[in-house]
Amino acid sequence: MGETTVERVGRKAAGHPGFHYMTRGGLVARGLLYLLIGWLALQVAFGDGGGKEADRTGALQAVAEKPGGPVVLWLMAAGFVAIALWQAAEALYGRPVPDGDKPTKRLSSAARAVIYLAGFAATIAFLAGNSGQSSDKQSKTFTARAMAEPGGRWLILAIGIGFLVWGAVVVAGAVRRSFLKELTGMGPAARRVVQPVGVVGNLARGLVGGAVGVFLGYAALSFEPDKAQGLDGTLREFAETPAGVWGLVAVAVGVLVFGLYCFCEARWRKVEAVRRHG
Repeated sequence: MGETTVERVGRKAAGHPGFHYMTRGGLVARGLLYLLIGWLALQVAFGDGGGKEADRTGALQAVAEKPGGPVVLWLMAAGFVAIALWQAAEALYGRPVPDGDKPTKRLSSAARAVIYLAGFAATIAFLAGNSGQSSDKQSKTFTARAMAEPGGRWLILAIGIGFLVWGAVVVAGAVRRSFLKELTGMGPAARRVVQPVGVVGNLARGLVGGAVGVFLGYAALSFEPDKAQGLDGTLREFAETPAGVWGLVAVAVGVLVFGLYCFCEARWRKVEAVRRHG
């Protein structure tokens, strides 16, 4: 069957250079967010957190306090929308990687579209004066409400397992350097820089995501919603490992490096949706 008019229009829009520039701008916004979170985590590690959480809310607060902060926040919101639309296009038309047309890859793109749309909504709410709860409070509140419902405990466990699996996949991808398949146009010199940055950044991102899953799973199995942790609480828990505060420092630096990797993605990431032939 041929494509409908709507599908053709959508595919043409997704392939427009202007849409690609918007996507790359969104990747810059994502990089800024991770840089801020990593910086806040470092401040927490050295006892100078200033009362801010090392999560999205804390990052937005840090930006808002600077001259021109609201303008930057509006640009970040636009960036999150751009990424959400890009991921929606990949869900509809496929990803520009090997087997990018497979249902599993499309589903993962659809999930990311929802996540970034939520990020856009949270940023707009913040600009409207509703700073919202920290990631820790949100996680605990959601977990408690879910556990109060029939089967909610198992839902939380499933979500925790999902985070854990996602984290393991990201870590494995970092070790295998599979993220390089999503980049194009790099020369040998750029590749020598981008590869270690991508490895370190994705390792940290996967470790943090997996740790969030561990806390959610523990909360479900122990039937203690307060054991659930958001991003801020998860990062702080790394200071409780045998490595002490240096465990948090190492992860915070890794998050900072992932922010830098996002800027590399803004330059070299393949952002064109797969085009069908015939």
